[in-house]
Amino acid sequence: MTVSNKESPNFSTPISNDCARLFHGRGHCYPNLTHVCIDWYAPVVLITLYCEVSGDWLTQLCHKIQRQIQGCQSIQVQYRYQTKAPVECLWGDNIKSLVAEENSLKYQISLANNQNHGLFLDMANGRKWVRKHSCNKRVLNLFSYTCAFSVCAIAGGAEYVLNIDMSKTALSQGRENHKLNDQNLSKVKYAAVNLFKSWGKLRRESKFDLLICDPPTFQKGSVDIERDYKKIIKRIPEFMADNSELLFCINSPDLDQQFILNTVEEHCPDCQFQQQIENPRVFREAHKGKGLKAMYFTFKKADS
Repeated sequence: MTVSNKESPNFSTPISNDCARLFHGRGHCYPNLTHVCIDWYAPVVLITLYCEVSGDWLTQLCHKIQRQIQGCQSIQVQYRYQTKAPVECLWGDNIKSLVAEENSLKYQISLANNQNHGLFLDMANGRKWVRKHSCNKRVLNLFSYTCAFSVCAIAGGAEYVLNIDMSKTALSQGRENHKLNDQNLSKVKYAAVNLFKSWGKLRRESKFDLLICDPPTFQKGSVDIERDYKKIIKRIPEFMADNSELLFCINSPDLDQQFILNTVEEHCPDCQFQQQIENPRVFREAHKGKGLKAMYFTFKKADS
C-alpha cells in the first residue's frame, strides 16, 4: 500500500547535536502519519517509513528538513516495510556510520542496512536514570545490546558492570562505545551467552546492586518475553544483593505496565515498585501502555 496523503509532519528542530527523535508518528497521535518517524543523529536526519509513500511527498519532506534543520549534512530514509529494512541516502553526504552524542556521552551509530542503529532513542531518560543511580555499584546489564546502559553506569561511577547478550557483534560495538568515552575497561565485562542457559554464571559472581533488564519482545528460538520474563524475575534473589535497585523494561504494544507489575508480584514479591521512568516527551502515545515501559523497583528480603 502506498500512502499518498499530503499531510507533512511538523517535527521539532534540534537545539543541539545530541541525538533525538524529532517526530514520532508510531505513537498514533497523528492519525495520518503513523507510518513516519524522524530522528536526528547529527549531522544526519533519518526518516523511517513503515509503509510506502509517494515520491513527491518524500521530496517535499526533504526540502522541509533542509530549510528547518541547520547543520544537516545528510537526509536518509529507512524502509522498514521492506526486507532487511534498507537505508537510502536522499540528499547530501552518504554517511554510513557516525558517533552520536547524548548527555556528553558518545555512541557508535551504524546507518547501514541494519534494522536498529546502535542506540534506542526512546530510552534516553532510562540512561539518565542509570547514570544517576550507579555510583559505587555492581551493575548487571541483561540483553545489553551495544552496552549504552553500561556506558552510562561507568560514567555514573559504577564499580563494575557485567554486560550479557547473545550477540558477539553487539558486545564488540559496546566495547568500542566504552573506548569512545575513554572509560576504564577493567571495570567492564562482556558475556556473549544465552541468559536462560547461564544462571550458574551469574550465581558465581558477587551479588549485584543494580539490575537493568531491557529484553527484546521476541527473538525466534531464544526469547519470548511474555513467556520468559518470569524466569528472570523469580531468580532475582540468587544474584541481586539485599537493598538493590532494578530497572525492568519492556517495549511491546501488547504488554503494558500491569504485565510487569503482575509478573513481579507473583514471582518475586520482595521487589517493591517505586516509579515509572517517563519517556522523552516526543514519544507521545495515543493509547496508554503501548510504548516503552521502564519501571523502577527495589529488592529487599522480607526477613532482612
